[in-house]
Amino acid sequence: MPVEEAFVAVALAAVSWDGTLTAAGTRALRHAIDYRAPYRQMGEAQVALLITRLLEALRQRGAQHLMLDAARSLDADRRRSAYAVAAEIMRSDGPLLADERNILSTLAATLELDGADTSSVLEVMEVLHAPVV
Repeated sequence: MPVEEAFVAVALAAVSWDGTLTAAGTRALRHAIDYRAPYRQMGEAQVALLITRLLEALRQRGAQHLMLDAARSLDADRRRSAYAVAAEIMRSDGPLLADERNILSTLAATLELDGADTSSVLEVMEVLHAPVV
């Protein structure tokens, strides 16, 4: 799987683990990739095709297999970054629920991430998404 596809696959699999992709999840996913290279250089149609291909793979193989395939294509730095993007997307619609924490734990294991890395990401997400009032 190409790196560009694998990076998005991790986030997509994490946010649609239960088989559904919410409108909030879709917006957060698009926001997370829109400003990043190489996605910002892609046209709208290219990004839509990429996500459509990944959604089809998700439907056919399931989230866990999609994550495993993606993890094999990413180096350690990109695995950490993909985990952070997935955590941010999941946190964007409110505090993490128990199921979401379990998904992130599974994702961390799949990506072979160190507990210190994942803990610091989750701490940052709490700060980033803290209520203003």
